[in-house]
Amino acid sequence: MQPFSIVIHGGAGTILKTDMTPELEKAYINGLESSLQKGFSLLEHDGTAIDAVRAAITILEDNILFNAGRGSVFTKKGVQEMDAAIMNGQTLGAGSVTGVRNVMNPIELAYEVMSNSNHVFLSGKGANDFAIKQGLKLMPDDYFFSKFRYDQWKEIRDSDSYSLDHTHQDIAELMKDKKFGTVGAVACDKFGNIAAATSTGGMTNKKYGRIGDSPIIGAGTYANNKTCAISCTGHGEPFIRAVAAHDVSALMEYKGFTLQEAMNQVVHHKLIELEGEGGMIGVDATGNTAMVFNSAGMYRAMKNGFGDHYVGIYKDN
Repeated sequence: MQPFSIVIHGGAGTILKTDMTPELEKAYINGLESSLQKGFSLLEHDGTAIDAVRAAITILEDNILFNAGRGSVFTKKGVQEMDAAIMNGQTLGAGSVTGVRNVMNPIELAYEVMSNSNHVFLSGKGANDFAIKQGLKLMPDDYFFSKFRYDQWKEIRDSDSYSLDHTHQDIAELMKDKKFGTVGAVACDKFGNIAAATSTGGMTNKKYGRIGDSPIIGAGTYANNKTCAISCTGHGEPFIRAVAAHDVSALMEYKGFTLQEAMNQVVHHKLIELEGEGGMIGVDATGNTAMVFNSAGMYRAMKNGFGDHYVGIYKDN
């Protein structure tokens, strides 16, 4: 049997057990498990990798705990602007969107761009217009509102500061506590095809139409059956400069690195040289998986057809 597997992440950064209540920890673990099981169930029943990552991401976008879809953070203007990307390793087809509003599941819009347009990357109003044309579900602003995210934004909205995601309300603490609230999924199906998907609400209080690495093919998201499928989470600017996701693929294709070796090289060496903090998840076309990060924690989970099953949050678990 061709090995099949799925890996998901819910963001990385300064995630410490001392800052987590038992109730919140359980809620995050349950959220990760729900997403993981949804994607794995599709793979188990002969579904495709592309459908598995879409399904897994949709569950995370619908969960208000994660900075994507419903749980997206507030921009400088006090609204949610969301990014997403998806890539099919079999065909190298890809779809991305940035700065979209009111779309319930931005990953579905990215999929529609890949499948039903002649383009790869759509932005802003044009992306929203395409969502309407494709009949995707739109939600009112109230759907995306959470007191937790609003309080985060309220602390810094009158400043030029931004936050990568946080929990502390004291500004001094806020700027030290970094959490990169992106969600992602990678999968290998029973047919040996792989796929990657990433979705995010970006940075709290972001302005100037800032775009991170998540929707950029090759930076935050990449998939190629010859090598790997990668979804990144971290401070987007260094990941863009490093072309992090594709760099893993290049190391595998041109230097013969394994998935684990290539991800270690990018996360623990190349990104650190650029002061890049965060991590990534990966899978190759033989079902091998890896979860690598240089931050204090990363919400992550994996499951494969051999019975291996793992869920983790902190560096030491």
